[in-house]
Amino acid sequence: MKNTLLILTVFLLAFLVLPTFLIAADDSADYVVVVSEETAQDAAWSEVVDALVEKHDAQLLTYDPETLVEDVLPALRSTFPRYACFVAKPEDAGKDFVASVHQLTRQLDDDPYADLFWGVLSGYDADAAMLIVNETEPLVVENVLSATDVELSMFTEGVCYDELVAGHSTIKTPGEDPETQTVPTDTTKLLVDGLNGDADLFITSGHATESNWMIGFRYRNGFFVCNEGTIYGRDTEQELFPVDSDHARVFLPIGNCLMGHINGPDCMALAYMRSAGIRQMIGYTVPTWFGYAGWGVLDYYIEQPGRYTLTEAFFANHQALIHKLDSLEESDPSYRGMLHDRDVVGMYGDPAWSAKLADNPNRAWEQVLLTDGNQYTLIVQPNLGEATFEPINVNGSQRGGRPIIHWLPNRVENVEITKGAELDPVVTDNFILIPNPGTCDPEKDYGITFTADLIE
Repeated sequence: MKNTLLILTVFLLAFLVLPTFLIAADDSADYVVVVSEETAQDAAWSEVVDALVEKHDAQLLTYDPETLVEDVLPALRSTFPRYACFVAKPEDAGKDFVASVHQLTRQLDDDPYADLFWGVLSGYDADAAMLIVNETEPLVVENVLSATDVELSMFTEGVCYDELVAGHSTIKTPGEDPETQTVPTDTTKLLVDGLNGDADLFITSGHATESNWMIGFRYRNGFFVCNEGTIYGRDTEQELFPVDSDHARVFLPIGNCLMGHINGPDCMALAYMRSAGIRQMIGYTVPTWFGYAGWGVLDYYIEQPGRYTLTEAFFANHQALIHKLDSLEESDPSYRGMLHDRDVVGMYGDPAWSAKLADNPNRAWEQVLLTDGNQYTLIVQPNLGEATFEPINVNGSQRGGRPIIHWLPNRVENVEITKGAELDPVVTDNFILIPNPGTCDPEKDYGITFTADLIE
């Protein structure tokens, strides 16, 4: 039987000494800025590039727009940075570009996984893109505004407006449990007011295109639309309410079709960034039907509060997708869906900017990595007994069952599992993945130990 007191003591000590995965900005090998030669020569956009390079003391890589992979891959393999930010004008940042970046960043070594954190930095214009570059203060996400059901218990406060049931919502106030409340059927103005207020995280689902979002999924409600870089709410009486906020926040259109597709300057994604304070977001660049790459981000970001930045949560979910896809036969019904989702969700913003939830006692398990020379031990401590690894909130598609993922502080090679091999762990050069056990025996050890050599 485990000595619980000893384990908890080890946790406390480890959290005090464990280095953070967000690397300091003064290490140029850890951050590269990637931009086309044409964009780098544009007077306005070159200021964006220069500011980003200065912000992170980054290396600058340029490429011919026709040969992105061929031009950039050798340099990325040489430097193997933690972060890569791809600066692109709106006309260059479409779905094909996002897919190319996905594929490029999985080719730095021989495993099938993404090898670095990346983000696409674009904007309605260069001035709008500079808003993202100039954001330096880390964001602690405490207040959520959602148009679909999420686990409100993980936040200090927030509200969920129901996209399925007219007039239904759930509210969380500080220090209280979430409770239901009745609201107007048309929630357009309420959502606009929330974005013009102090919400730190905005979450949406339902029908959408590059130019609008339909608020209600099963009932008549208003729309969000965009025009010349501004988001507007348009209610059922056709009245327009502009969104005009500089409150830094993040955006998860987890179930929306096309919300992440930048098909030119006048699109929803860029309008959110310019007028709604969005500094990081993800989004589908194509119609969504499977949902793993979108909805699963909630499993890491919200339901493991404080463990991952949004960048890390997005990439944890991507690694989970690759792991599952790699294990499926092509005849499996899920194979086509996983393949569909693999390269179609973009990550936008500065990938090294930290935006994460505060630590929360509702977290289902604790995990911490201890190192002793070339030996690494990942400890996993269940918090919810037999329910530890079960889904928490199942709203959406392809929810639950995500593997345990922990980033390594340094790249490693020559990995040898010495304890926990029966859990079928995967240890790559930069992260550990343990498949979700599903059921939990609180007396069982779900951690692993391995030896590995540092990659210099």
